[in-house]
Amino acid sequence: MTSNDGNISVRMENGHVLITPSGISKGRLQTDDMLVVDLDGHVISSRPDRKPSSETPMHIEVYKHREDVRAVVHAHPIYATTLTVAGLEFPVDMLPEVLLTLGDVPITEYATPSSHEDADAIRPFLKTHNAMLLCQHGSLTYGKNLDEALIHLERIEHVSEIYWRAKMLGNVKRIPPEAQAKLIELREKYFKG
Repeated sequence: MTSNDGNISVRMENGHVLITPSGISKGRLQTDDMLVVDLDGHVISSRPDRKPSSETPMHIEVYKHREDVRAVVHAHPIYATTLTVAGLEFPVDMLPEVLLTLGDVPITEYATPSSHEDADAIRPFLKTHNAMLLCQHGSLTYGKNLDEALIHLERIEHVSEIYWRAKMLGNVKRIPPEAQAKLIELREKYFKG
């Protein structure tokens, strides 16, 4: 995460949310920098000089719609964000790993950062996706724990960089539709089994 950008949260056992503060580099965080908020965004505990992330409403929106989610990561990965700036779709059909693990990665409508617009923009995708790109504003990934949310983020950025490099070489080869169907079938078996 560049500079003070991005934010991370975890749903605690009591239903409250542990979230990173506003305006602090994530690499410099100390334990007492973290805040606890409820699902209405009210601060439950914090150092007096800390404010919750300005993206708290977006994190809370995920937790309200997905009881299975325990962690949310919002970041500004360079290659994935570049796709949205260029008006390109995420290349879900380029590498088998994406179809096997993530599936489609939608791009939201543009929303003003640090506002409730972000929560509105992500809402249509929450029930059916574990990762999305925020139009001109980075990525949002979530999962059953921080590792899973981070793995989704890393995969999005990895695929976006490969896509960018392939485009620079002049050709992006896609997985044939029949092979895509097999991969999707495997994903369905994996997640249901």
